[in-house]
Amino acid sequence: MTEPLLGRSINRLEDARFVRGRGCYVADLVAPNALHGVVARSPHAHARIRSLDVDAARRMPGVVAVLTGADLASDQLGPLPCAVTHIPMTSPLVVPPCHALARDVVRYVGEPIAFVVADSAENARDAAEAVVADYEPLASVVTITDAVMPGAALIWPEARDNIAFQFNRGDIGPVEAAIAGAAHVVECELVNNRVVAAPLETRGALGEFDAASGHLHLTASAAGAHTIRDLLADQVFRIPREKLRVSIPDVGGGFGMKNVLYPEWVLVLYAARRLGRPVTWIGDRGEDFVASVHGRDSFIRARLALDRNGRFLALETKVLANLGAYVSTVAPVVPTMAMASAMGGVYAIPLIAFQAQGVFTNTTPVDAYRGAGKPEANYLIERLIDISAARLGIDALKLRRKNIVRRFPYSSAMGLTLEQGSFAHAIDHAVAAMEGFKTRQKSSRARGRLRGLGYACFLETARGQPNEVAEAGFGEDGLIDIKVGTHSNGQGHETTYAQIAADALGLPLERFRFRQGDTDDLDSGGGHGGARSMHQGGTALLMAAEGLIENARRLAARLLQTNVDAVSYEAGTLRVAATGQEISLDEVAHASYQSPGDDVAPGLTHRATHLCDRYTFPNGCHVAEVEIDPATGEVKLERYVIFDDYGRLLDPRLTLGQVHGGVVQGIGQALFEQALYDVKTGQILSGSLMDYALPRAADIPAFEGSLTPDFPSRANRLGVKGSGQAGAIAAPATIMNAVMNALAPLGVTQLDMPATPSRIWHAIEAARRGSQNS
Repeated sequence: MTEPLLGRSINRLEDARFVRGRGCYVADLVAPNALHGVVARSPHAHARIRSLDVDAARRMPGVVAVLTGADLASDQLGPLPCAVTHIPMTSPLVVPPCHALARDVVRYVGEPIAFVVADSAENARDAAEAVVADYEPLASVVTITDAVMPGAALIWPEARDNIAFQFNRGDIGPVEAAIAGAAHVVECELVNNRVVAAPLETRGALGEFDAASGHLHLTASAAGAHTIRDLLADQVFRIPREKLRVSIPDVGGGFGMKNVLYPEWVLVLYAARRLGRPVTWIGDRGEDFVASVHGRDSFIRARLALDRNGRFLALETKVLANLGAYVSTVAPVVPTMAMASAMGGVYAIPLIAFQAQGVFTNTTPVDAYRGAGKPEANYLIERLIDISAARLGIDALKLRRKNIVRRFPYSSAMGLTLEQGSFAHAIDHAVAAMEGFKTRQKSSRARGRLRGLGYACFLETARGQPNEVAEAGFGEDGLIDIKVGTHSNGQGHETTYAQIAADALGLPLERFRFRQGDTDDLDSGGGHGGARSMHQGGTALLMAAEGLIENARRLAARLLQTNVDAVSYEAGTLRVAATGQEISLDEVAHASYQSPGDDVAPGLTHRATHLCDRYTFPNGCHVAEVEIDPATGEVKLERYVIFDDYGRLLDPRLTLGQVHGGVVQGIGQALFEQALYDVKTGQILSGSLMDYALPRAADIPAFEGSLTPDFPSRANRLGVKGSGQAGAIAAPATIMNAVMNALAPLGVTQLDMPATPSRIWHAIEAARRGSQNS
């Protein structure tokens, strides 16, 4: 019996090839006789295409084809669909057609207008510059609040007031009554700034077509192969799913933005089919800024009612969520079902009324980004608590302790049942970690600096798409193939899934080969997203490994001429206790290829489906300590402390790495990142890493704190809770609460993310002028 692997921190199996440069990404693939594609894009935020002249581009050296929207229309390709039209909206969801190449009107800077295919990327780029479009500029609108103003430029005639949908959850009547009768009502307006995912690997794709079989093959830097296949086959190319294969090699980061169906996926497949040669497209960093989906971007108005003792009575929330110019793949889920599920956080709020409206603007489409709705919900409640405490003269920590959920199971006002939690436990640890803050604050003041302390709890509702599929079976080479319908883009699946299978079978890690991201290899799966991979996929894999053992017991019983009930399994050996007979799992697997029988597949392969629509509830409390130079507005993050509950920790170090990565992205949103557009022209102002600030190593302190394994989830057999998104959910509010705590002595009461030096300096100056004028 090998030593159990689950619960241990081991070196990631995939890292050996990555650090040696042996990873295989889309840009590493070389298809024989491949052509190269480049997308010509709109320079306008909103314009009518009077004419499109591609003749000069077609005559350029090396050019094989220049494809336009008219070409796609003539071959009856459908528009890119939205995958989540089933959400119970209060008003109908408006999904205008989003074609892979614009046909009559462009609606954001970077929208594709032509696809140039040539014998080299250089020739394709040169030819793309020769594409000439005659545009009639139209009025544009880029901010959410401007888009819903009377008289705003209308982006889609079918979307009145630029509203794509309205979603309501909770009964507004009782909430309004509670607010009317409350001793205290605190109102606030909050902005969740638009961000760019900025993974290390930009998007790319390779399209291939086999004329003999009529099969298309897309290889892409993506996630969720099965969803992409289904949408492309069913609604764009309108072909049987078995005629389209989607495969995904190594992926260098995604954070949600690579889960989306993009125009380029359509274009490489269409061009390959039309031209009879493979076609590759590799996006550059500039294209990622203007043509890959952005994240966040919402404006929130909220009211919190409290009784005279500071108990929460009711919460009313109204959200305007920027969708950009089109309804992207899963965009409607983010500000509706996802955000609503986490509304109220770890606090007992008896009544909640939630309203979300999706808003069209002339900007790059917005879709899921790490946390997808949960960071927005958590930012609201945690900032609102600090705002309430400041306005009412109550200690913010005491206000949290007074209202935190302590009795379980707890049914939230949004309809979810929390089975258990460690909310108060996390707060206690976080407070203890900040001992000595007053002394450090005095030291900062002596140096002319402002030091602030910020706390934020978080509750994530982690599940993603319900259900998952996994398969385990011996290959003819003796290795055990494990396949799961999720996809890694940095999470460490190759390691953790192997740990699960190795423990289930009692075999060493080197016996397992992880395979993912190929619809021909495993024909269904939910992909990653929503912190679901271990909760859904890990449980499915455990079931598949157990099914493999049952297959082995059945075949071993025939080989040993006994009843299956007499055969036991342990650590690679099948044994009959009554007779002392035994046979190795390898021998049984080999026999399965020779004479498997009707009830045992070759390789003892078993496919399992984990049917589960339950959520897990990762939670915790984070603390940040910042120091601000009031002369410049510069913020230095001095300390960041984490006390989180992710249930059973399958690999503690790997889990902590996921949390740290999420925290860094949350720090980025709070202090550095914002995708900005010029309100007059619709041009992106932060379209490169020269203009868009990402956190660097020097901006991040050594993280402190710990993860507790003491509260395993009851929603899955592994006891795990999702960890991939939590850091990005907790960090923005934690950082902003610390910043506002530091600025409070100067009278600064309002500041939106990102808390850049410029914004802080201007807020300080405005507060000083206000105090002088009062």
